[in-house]
Amino acid sequence: MKKIFSADVIAPIIIGIFALLIWEILVRLMNLPPYILPGPLLVFQTLIEEWHNLFPSLLITLQITLMALMTATFSGLLVAILFAQSKWIERSFFPYAVILQTTPIVAIAPLIILWFKNNIFAALVVCASIVAFFPIVSNTTLGLNSVEANLNNLFQLYKASPWQKLIYLRLPSALPYFLGGLRISGGLALIGAVVAEFVAGTGGSQSGIAYQILMSSYNLEIPRMFAALFLTTLSGVIIFVSLTILSDLLLKNWHESAIKKYN
Repeated sequence: MKKIFSADVIAPIIIGIFALLIWEILVRLMNLPPYILPGPLLVFQTLIEEWHNLFPSLLITLQITLMALMTATFSGLLVAILFAQSKWIERSFFPYAVILQTTPIVAIAPLIILWFKNNIFAALVVCASIVAFFPIVSNTTLGLNSVEANLNNLFQLYKASPWQKLIYLRLPSALPYFLGGLRISGGLALIGAVVAEFVAGTGGSQSGIAYQILMSSYNLEIPRMFAALFLTTLSGVIIFVSLTILSDLLLKNWHESAIKKYN
């Protein structure tokens, strides 16, 4: 209960409410029409009125996001473990992971959608997975290579096998790094899903939240567009907070980054 009413929670809420009040006052004082900038009250009213259309679309986007995050997490962890087995493997293949990360998803999404033309959902998952993949690989690889020297010498002294070192030493040491990458990838998976939906332009009952944003902007239904954007942003915040809570729960008994929060 103390955590709920802590300054870390209350301060951002107060700042957010203050910003919304300033926004609403400025819109009313400047008499801005809704198609230029709607006020927060109008956006909230529109969100309630359009909930039956926006929320199902959001659920579809979240399905893509979660599938992409799981895919990126599993594949990124495996690749990081592979990189950790040999410096030559890491030096040979890590630059291609960087290239994959720096390639704009907007540029390659049409090609991926063409490859999966009979399964748009799978294409969108692949696009979002690519966006979320690199933080998992880079952070986990760094963690696997950041084992404390004294512990590493102790395992060598007891002649531990490479698999024993991996399971009992390197993976636990890499856990904080992995969880840090996971928090980043959670938001990136949502961004990748929305961008992929923009490119795909899918409509109908299986359309995601990006389609609702596009249609609202085309029809100059700006309050509706803001309502869809609010749902998307709120989802990203919830994903980040959920992964942060998961990280704290896994690390609170032994890692300094989480112990300080619970003391």
